[in-house]
Amino acid sequence: MNAPQPDPLWPAYDQPGDLKTIESLALEDRGLPGTTYDVLARAATLWPDRPALTVLPSADQWACGETVGFGQLRDQVHRIANLFHQHGVRRTTAVGLLTPNTGLLPAALLAAQLAGIAAPVNPSLAAAHAERLLGLGGARILVAAGPELDPDAWRTARTVAASLRCSALFALRPVGAPDPAPALEPVEGVEVAYLHVAAAAQPTELRPGVVPPKADDLAAYFHTGGTTGAPKLAAHTHANEVTDAWMIAANSLLEPDSVLFAGLPLFHVNALVVTLLGPLLRGRHTVWTGPLGYREPALFKVFWKIVEHFRIATLSAVPTVYAGLARVPLDADITSLRFAIVGASPLPPAVREAFEDHTGVPLCQGYGLTEATCGSARSFLREHQRPEAAGQRMPYQQVKTVRIDSDGQWHDLPEGEPGILAVGGPTVFPGYVVGHDDTGARLDTLGTVRDGWLDTGDLARVDPDGFIYLLGRAKDLIIRGGHNIDPAVIEDALLAHPDVTGASAVGRPDPHSGEVPVAYVTLSPGTTGTGPDELIAFAARHVPERAAAPKDVIVLSALPLTDIGKPSKVPLRLDSTRRAFSSALADIGIVYADEQIRCDLAGGRPVVSLPPASDPDLRRRIAGQLAPYGVDWAFSDFGSY
Repeated sequence: MNAPQPDPLWPAYDQPGDLKTIESLALEDRGLPGTTYDVLARAATLWPDRPALTVLPSADQWACGETVGFGQLRDQVHRIANLFHQHGVRRTTAVGLLTPNTGLLPAALLAAQLAGIAAPVNPSLAAAHAERLLGLGGARILVAAGPELDPDAWRTARTVAASLRCSALFALRPVGAPDPAPALEPVEGVEVAYLHVAAAAQPTELRPGVVPPKADDLAAYFHTGGTTGAPKLAAHTHANEVTDAWMIAANSLLEPDSVLFAGLPLFHVNALVVTLLGPLLRGRHTVWTGPLGYREPALFKVFWKIVEHFRIATLSAVPTVYAGLARVPLDADITSLRFAIVGASPLPPAVREAFEDHTGVPLCQGYGLTEATCGSARSFLREHQRPEAAGQRMPYQQVKTVRIDSDGQWHDLPEGEPGILAVGGPTVFPGYVVGHDDTGARLDTLGTVRDGWLDTGDLARVDPDGFIYLLGRAKDLIIRGGHNIDPAVIEDALLAHPDVTGASAVGRPDPHSGEVPVAYVTLSPGTTGTGPDELIAFAARHVPERAAAPKDVIVLSALPLTDIGKPSKVPLRLDSTRRAFSSALADIGIVYADEQIRCDLAGGRPVVSLPPASDPDLRRRIAGQLAPYGVDWAFSDFGSY
């Protein structure tokens, strides 16, 4: 009797050695669905009655979520896509999505990709910045948080819809909101309605005019943090998204009925690829948090009960979430939790150790960026982990390090030699949206792609097995809770103040957000009366989003420069780390002079040295206070933490 042949779609993939075997079969022979709509249609056919999504209204009402099956989800998507098409959405038309997570958002995003192109935008952006991004993508209609869900986002959406002359503005309600819904204020020249009401009038079968996309069609525009200037719109094809989702979902550590937990906002590619498309490919149930996601303080108090109730097998979050969970008492059965995925920013060893020691659940690190769709590397369970690495490259993606000369020439570096990390393969994006006309978006990689290889902007080395060791950020992004903030927007805001002559923004370690922005400035000679409080308030009024408002502004006589006269942020990052530690210790009554706390770079990361402390109780108090900051430190006599 012949042995059953392995499924080409789902090879064994739970250890580093599987990579070579997987790549022995060409990607095109694995039978991947071509588009995100094909992924949905396949799931609805294979598992029509299986739960697909449960969306929770809030942490306090975590047991009152709304659940839809894969068949229901397809019907929702069909109705909404028909509605979008009725309002003029075609293959090259963008649908703006300006909302936190809520019940109908996954269906609306998938419908936008079916009928046209999804353009999700952070709802906390200032109206002018949201308008610029949506206008750049050519958004014809807008789906936004209604007045019950997010009043500020609704006001922004009304302003943007009027300014861009959208044909329609559809509002989303919170999960479990009581009827009747509040009346929506009209917007001149724009049809305004609740999405669930307008979609209910549409059939569950696609209308003849709605033509499903092809693999090389554009699926989405995602805005990036950017390294210079304003955020950019990165375009993704359907093939980009499906291929990357498959690479992540191919992980064979989970059972077919495993349940995932999702708390990142759907304007982040991680939420779309890891916790929406990946589970759709495998027919898995995903439980989504309420609108605030992991930013809802009450969520941590009930998190383990949610894990027990839904039998959560894995989740995807940023390091600060795991730092917080490491301090939450285990008051429930979490034996269903197989592992947890961490990404968006480097994982501090102290956070890994605290979470794994507290829960017994291993953290699997990942690495990626929007311009490579989402994930490019993953790590494994303990027996195959290399804790210093960000992970092993994913199947069919290639990685190398390069040196880029001042004239833009690229030079490949020998294996293992540090340099700028470059990624190649089927997940590399087609370009940034630099304009839009009647034929669709105009794309340009803006020099980030050379012969199919993407310049990630990160410094790294790559070992012979394809494991990536990050050595620091070539970019100067501030990563606040997994959200990228371009320091240039903070610096530009401060430089608009009449007394400010120079500005440099960096991330300061924070126990809740990983990093928060702070700024260092110089002032005009003879300036009096302009202090930190005024500058903080001024910057808050002028940055494009609340998250970018600096938590502190420090006035210096001069900003630091390198030996060749270029601005340097390294001394400022070290100073901000020292200040964070000094403040944290002062909160528990331990006060050191500035010169007693030293901060230096080691392996591209800040390392703090504290004065000797022979008293064991004092050492324990200090260690407990500093653990959530995720920064390596030690007493100068002995004892690293």
